[in-house]
Amino acid sequence: MGLKKIVLDVLKPLKGHSIPTFAEAISDVEGVRRVSVIVNEIDVETVTLTVTVEGPHINYAELRNTIERLGAVIHSVDQVIVESEEEEEE
Repeated sequence: MGLKKIVLDVLKPLKGHSIPTFAEAISDVEGVRRVSVIVNEIDVETVTLTVTVEGPHINYAELRNTIERLGAVIHSVDQVIVESEEEEEE
């Protein structure tokens, strides 16, 4: 099974990495091809983001660790798309 797409609700500190830097760091995760970040709300100290990550085989553990290393936290997983990796018959 391969994780192809995941949509996360993420809380990121307002002071810290910029949104482009945050997205670029996520794009370096194994199996990631595309990252979309939408700012939903800005508070005094935090930014609430919708982070959509797509790729052929996303490494979720590495993705989660990268987000946490950037000082953010995953509030919820809002959507997941997984495709089976059936071998083609010869």
